[in-house]
Amino acid sequence: MVLNEIDARIIAEIQGGLPLVSHPYAEVARCIGISEQEVIERISAMQDKGVIKRMGIVVRHHELGYTANAMVVWNVPENRIEEVGETIGAKSCVTLCYQRPRRLPDWPYNLFCMIHGQERERVLNFIETMVKDEGLEEIPHKVLFSGKRYKQRGARYQ
Repeated sequence: MVLNEIDARIIAEIQGGLPLVSHPYAEVARCIGISEQEVIERISAMQDKGVIKRMGIVVRHHELGYTANAMVVWNVPENRIEEVGETIGAKSCVTLCYQRPRRLPDWPYNLFCMIHGQERERVLNFIETMVKDEGLEEIPHKVLFSGKRYKQRGARYQ
């Protein structure tokens, strides 16, 4: 899809985040000089065509007091990856759960999940309880706590 000027302006307006107002699409429309409905329709069309892959929220966990953030990496047998991923991903404190290819011989892990917590010990206790309750004792895993925070933001387009 070749973007026309209006679509390019919409992307420029929303790529830094939607305005924090009660009607964000109306505000985007006002800035561009088109109707709110047209903004919504154009964003929908760009999503349908894959120009916009996804829209989501970037939560700055640290500012909310969640400073014990852990990525748990799992070495799940291929025949169980979907089952285990769905089980882990359904947990309320798991914010991300996704599969990635292993990088053997150094990195055998193929399932990743992010857990945000306010205290390191509570995160570790949650993981221990989850492993026990869900019968995951036989699946090797490591807990990697964040050591440094990087800037969080959505995609940027030229």
